[in-house]
Amino acid sequence: MSRFEGIADTLYIPLTARIYVSEHFPEYFRDEKAVSLKDEMPYEEIAAKSSEYFQMAGACRFYNTDRMIKVFIDRHDKCNIVNVGCGLETSYFRIVPDPEKACFYEMDLPEVIEARRKVLEESENEILIPGDMFDFVWAEKIDRSLPTLVTAIGVFQYFEEDKVIGFLKQLKAVFPDLEVIFDAMTSKAIKYANDYIRKTGNRDAQLHFSADNGEDIAEKCGMELIEERPFFTEARRQLKRRLRLYTRIAMKVVDESGRRGFLSHLGWKRN
Repeated sequence: MSRFEGIADTLYIPLTARIYVSEHFPEYFRDEKAVSLKDEMPYEEIAAKSSEYFQMAGACRFYNTDRMIKVFIDRHDKCNIVNVGCGLETSYFRIVPDPEKACFYEMDLPEVIEARRKVLEESENEILIPGDMFDFVWAEKIDRSLPTLVTAIGVFQYFEEDKVIGFLKQLKAVFPDLEVIFDAMTSKAIKYANDYIRKTGNRDAQLHFSADNGEDIAEKCGMELIEERPFFTEARRQLKRRLRLYTRIAMKVVDESGRRGFLSHLGWKRN
C-alpha cells in the first residue's frame, strides 16, 4: 500500500513544485526529502498541468522562508519554529536544526497530520500537533516562554481577511515574543492562482485572502512590519536565462509591477 493512499490532492501541489525545482534548478533550491517521495505520488500528472512559472512560484516561497527561519534561529539561544498549516512541507529536513537551538512544531488539521505522519513520519525534535489553527488549544503544547516564529506559507489565502487578522491578533495574545512569516498576493494575483488550481482539477480549494502590502496587515493586527520580501529576486539573479522567457517576464511583473506577491515578516514583543 502506498504511503500516499487517501491523501488530499491539495497536498501534492506544493510538494510537486519543490520536486520540480529541485530537479531542474538544484543550484538554486534542493529538497532531498521531497525528491525522495516523487515515485510514490502522482507527480507527472500534477506537473503536466502546471507551468515552469507556477512551479517556481511554489518553490521560491520556501527558498526565502528557509533563509528567514535560519536567521531567526541564529539570533536566539533557544527558540520555537511553528509551521501552521504544515501539510507535507519539508523545511525541517532542509534546515536540519540544532536541537539545542530550535524545536520545530508542525501543526495542521488532524487528517493532514495523520497523512504527514504516514508519509514523513515524526523526526527527532519535530513535534506534530493536530488541530484547528483557529482553536488555540494547539499552542498549549508549545513552550511559550521562548521566542517563537510562526510560519504560514500557502495558508492564509484559503480564508477571508477577518479570519486572518483575528488569527494574528490571537497569536499576539498567546505568544509574548512573536514573529510571523506568511505569503500574500494581491487580488489580481489571487485570480490567476485560482485559475491554476482549477486546471489541476481541484475546484474546492479556491483562494480568498489578498493584501496590497505587508504594512497594511501589520497595522490591522497591531504588529510591526519587519520585512516585506518579493518572491523571486534571488531566483532571477541566479537563474537568469536558464528560465523560459514567459517565466522570466511573469516573475519580473510579480516582483516589480505593483509587487503582486511577497512574503511578510511581522514582529511583536510584549513589554
